[in-house]
Amino acid sequence: MLNKQNLITVFEHQKLSFNLKNENEKQLHDALETYHGRYTPFFKLIKNGVQFNEYVGIIQIGKTTIEVLPKADKAGEDKWRNLLIGMVKTVWGFDVKSTGSSSLKLKPNSILELYFELFICELDYLIHRGLIKRYRKNEGNQTALKGTLKFSKHIAQNLVHKERFYVTYTQYSDEHTIHEILYKTLKLLAHLNTNPFIKGKIGSLCLNFPEMKDIKVNESTFKKIVFDRKNQHYQTALEIAKLLLLNHHPAISKGRNDVLALMFNMNSLWEQFILVTLKRKLKTYTISSQVTKSFWKPVSGYSSKMRPDIILKCKESLENYVLDTKWKNLNGYNPSPEDLRQMYVYHRFYQAKKVALVYPYHQHAIQKGIYYSSEFHGEMSNKECSIIQIATASDVNSWQDEIVAQINAAIRSSV
Repeated sequence: MLNKQNLITVFEHQKLSFNLKNENEKQLHDALETYHGRYTPFFKLIKNGVQFNEYVGIIQIGKTTIEVLPKADKAGEDKWRNLLIGMVKTVWGFDVKSTGSSSLKLKPNSILELYFELFICELDYLIHRGLIKRYRKNEGNQTALKGTLKFSKHIAQNLVHKERFYVTYTQYSDEHTIHEILYKTLKLLAHLNTNPFIKGKIGSLCLNFPEMKDIKVNESTFKKIVFDRKNQHYQTALEIAKLLLLNHHPAISKGRNDVLALMFNMNSLWEQFILVTLKRKLKTYTISSQVTKSFWKPVSGYSSKMRPDIILKCKESLENYVLDTKWKNLNGYNPSPEDLRQMYVYHRFYQAKKVALVYPYHQHAIQKGIYYSSEFHGEMSNKECSIIQIATASDVNSWQDEIVAQINAAIRSSV
């Protein structure tokens, strides 16, 4: 569990102010200001502080963690922390049982701990399964002639060393890019972790995982990795490694703190959470996401396209239903005219029987709505757009059941 002195918890869109006369708070403020200078959508700068946007997750500065939680009702930190962790695990498909470590009971106290523990589980599983080896090209002086002699370099380096040969040779070894990435991630965890329980696990892995050279890792490093039957089981560990390594910004100058940001856009997370939930639990429908269609084209140039969040197709009737998810609280107001116009276009272009906007709320509510006729002024059409508001539950599994029940009810009901 994180030391409470090193954990700051806020909610999305909340302001966080610092006392710049306090040296520790000033260091946090300066680190955030420097990080913002690289451009970040996570927060904006305000006087003596920051205001967070629609992104949630964690920003770790040195040994201090700023935790940003979602907020759609009046529930407290513990509930929203658990729901956020549950949403992330649902969307990214993290299942500890799939790693072979089903005896481990993960009860992370933040998104950061979730990823640390998941990486530890994956790496422990890989070690017990047996680390794969790859052929690796090496070049250098050897005391025996093996491989191909590099004649020019041999002459240059070994003119007075008759017992040595400068050669290129292939070695079957566990020292390759995949393991170098995992080792670098393991060392990063050892550097960033503040949880005493995880510290012991990291120390054990450092003893059991072979030491690798330190390599520079960027986006292209991961793009070069090709997965096959032999290394497919490394994929989850590498995905977590990629997230941690590419979002870590080491301190450039002495006295500054490293920054690690694992932040998620709540609009995207809500959309993906609804999508995965429906795919798993609404078996009478075929669920598709982001089905693109063109709707306008200039005389010269590219077409403009539309892409609804989720399309449900009834397996029995073959009727279409279009959903768009919105992570915001309507507070008793109607959806924006732009959102309603967008749903009207989806209604026509996707031949939908019904369309609906899906929001979080403090209680369940389904509000039916009908579009006016485009042909007869003042009369109603047969095109229906619902507003589905879904209350949060005590845990993520119950929440998923409520989501399916509310959406199913909206689809099946009539005006």
